[in-house]
Amino acid sequence: MFDTLGLLCVIWWCVVLFHPLHADIQCMGSEAQESPITNVKMNWRKMELSWESSKNFSKYKCAIMNSDMKSVPKEVNSSLCWFPVEYHMPLHKGVSFIIEVPDTNISKHCTFIPGGMNGSAIENFSCVIYNISLMNCTWQPGRDAPGDTQYFLYWQNPIPGEAMECERYIKDENGRNTGCRFQNVSIEAEKAYFLVNGSSKDALIQFYDEYIQLYKIEILTPPLNVTANCTRGSAGCIITWQPPLTSHVKGTNCFWYEISIRNKDEPKEAKKDDPSEEVRNDSYEFQNYNEKKKYVLKIRARGNNCLVSSNWGEWSKPIEFGQGKDYFIFVILFLIALGTISVTLLQYCLFKRYCSFKSIFSPVPQPREKFNASTDEDIQTKYVNLPKTHCTEEITMVEEMT
Repeated sequence: MFDTLGLLCVIWWCVVLFHPLHADIQCMGSEAQESPITNVKMNWRKMELSWESSKNFSKYKCAIMNSDMKSVPKEVNSSLCWFPVEYHMPLHKGVSFIIEVPDTNISKHCTFIPGGMNGSAIENFSCVIYNISLMNCTWQPGRDAPGDTQYFLYWQNPIPGEAMECERYIKDENGRNTGCRFQNVSIEAEKAYFLVNGSSKDALIQFYDEYIQLYKIEILTPPLNVTANCTRGSAGCIITWQPPLTSHVKGTNCFWYEISIRNKDEPKEAKKDDPSEEVRNDSYEFQNYNEKKKYVLKIRARGNNCLVSSNWGEWSKPIEFGQGKDYFIFVILFLIALGTISVTLLQYCLFKRYCSFKSIFSPVPQPREKFNASTDEDIQTKYVNLPKTHCTEEITMVEEMT
């Protein structure tokens, strides 16, 4: 019973992931005669093309193509043809494959035709890996998809090879799935397969699929342990660092580095385009070092082969080195001037509040004018000659009547 259930699960996963329901395979033989090649099948999971033949041919040629690329015809000795990773093609655009018998006009041409409502498949699908093992995939609903359309993402990493549905969907304001978050993602050399299909009550929804090499979508972390060791000699500054962390690359020769060093004291107008230099080693000698200047350093990395993304990763946190301008003397002078002014103002306020300037500084008597000053005799004469005031006293007698 368990074996039966396991087989049913495997079949169901293959149908969901590698044999979308809304599709059809149409084959056409050579016109000269009926083709002995029949029962053509394609295992999309392994990219294996198989067929049956009523005649025993010793060799066959097979090829696969879509609107963007075509494989080189491959010669095989049996009725089984396997296509390498570089020819893994998405199916949503339609895929054609050809089987031929060399030195004859016998051939078989088959086409995989996706079905569903035009304009209902998702658009602008993209994925990005960051922080070593986290991955985000996002998309937009089809422009002509019905309002009740819901989308589901499935993906398969070549190792360990298990097909998985998204467990943490990102939803829009209408509740539709428009993205997914993955954890513990490991980057492998082979391409990973992504499939987004949809469902609706009103129409059949077209699927979207894509093969992606995960290392190409990784955003590299900043280089580690960035340091600058400076001396006063001709050596200048020796800048060292360690490669960024990745889940699949351990070599130190797999990266290019961009080093940005700018003068912190430059005006803002001069900082728009910071000068930078690319190096391959994990150290750099900064020869234009001036110990009287303050510098700001940051570094980022990109891949140099080794299955590492060729896009620049994140910048390291800026670090400063160098002495820069000596503002200590200016600060001391400013504090002295500020203290002097403060003490002066304090003294002024105290004198004004508690002391009188007139009591401290008595006024100096002015000398009398020789000709206009009045003498004491004149003052006495004027006082003696003042008119006398006469007072009249009236007395009233009151008698008591008996």
